[in-house]
Amino acid sequence: MVNSLLQLFREYHELAIVISICISILIAVIGVVPSVFITAANILFFGFWNGMFVSFLGEALGAGIAFILYRKGFKSSVNKGLDKYPKVKRLLHAKDKEAFYLVFALRLIPFVPSGLITFAAAVGKVTFSIFIIASSLGKLPALLIEAYSVYELTQFGWQGKLILVVVALALLYWAIKKIK
Repeated sequence: MVNSLLQLFREYHELAIVISICISILIAVIGVVPSVFITAANILFFGFWNGMFVSFLGEALGAGIAFILYRKGFKSSVNKGLDKYPKVKRLLHAKDKEAFYLVFALRLIPFVPSGLITFAAAVGKVTFSIFIIASSLGKLPALLIEAYSVYELTQFGWQGKLILVVVALALLYWAIKKIK
């Protein structure tokens, strides 16, 4: 996936930023596709800081557009899907400072799907301005960690990548077992 994105960026070099941002917006609207692939492509193509900036811009714009679309399309018919996530469900009734802190805090937690946070905020009482500020600020640390991890991963040899995959699979197995 990353290689395909890099090829696309190389082919349309002058539009690479626009393409990256559009893909990030699409990922945010879909809500369940991880953004790590676009972050990796951005870092490899634009460099660490520029790539992180393009990723941040894309994710912030994507979250804002997804918020607006979700609010228009789903606000009247929600609640059941959020029962599994009580902290996210709190977001439905949160306003002002509480809404800001909830969105910010939930964005910091890597295991809470980004689309779920956007969806809950959009169908709840959170204002767009509070959502976009809290979401963007909460995304910064998570994106920095993701970008740094991607950057370091590209510097690994095949042995380091293999070890990382084995550790990741073991953690995933442990997390699934704990959830069940």
